[in-house]
Amino acid sequence: MTHTLPNCPQCGSNFTYADDPNYICPECGHEWPQAANTETSDALVVKDAHGNLLQDGDSITVIKDLKIKGSSSVVKVGTKVRNIRLVDGDHNIDCKIDGIGAMSLKSEFVKKA
Repeated sequence: MTHTLPNCPQCGSNFTYADDPNYICPECGHEWPQAANTETSDALVVKDAHGNLLQDGDSITVIKDLKIKGSSSVVKVGTKVRNIRLVDGDHNIDCKIDGIGAMSLKSEFVKKA
């Protein structure tokens, strides 16, 4: 039988057990939530220029004029973008901007609206 429960973060013991919402270590008595262990491991963490956490479907505002590569167009300061999608990579926001179309933006140039 393989041990699928995490080791205790406090003492490192592998004798932990699950008790409904928490994991419990019988050796040191430390308790920690089960939900935090599963959610943080797969979640993509993206923050805006002010440190606010962004999520899929959020609305953002551009805080700097952004030149569009290969075009003479510019995304102006104050442009509002709705329904963003977070992706992994350097340009970590995929969105559609009215009048321009589909774009990828860096989170350091936007703020949460």
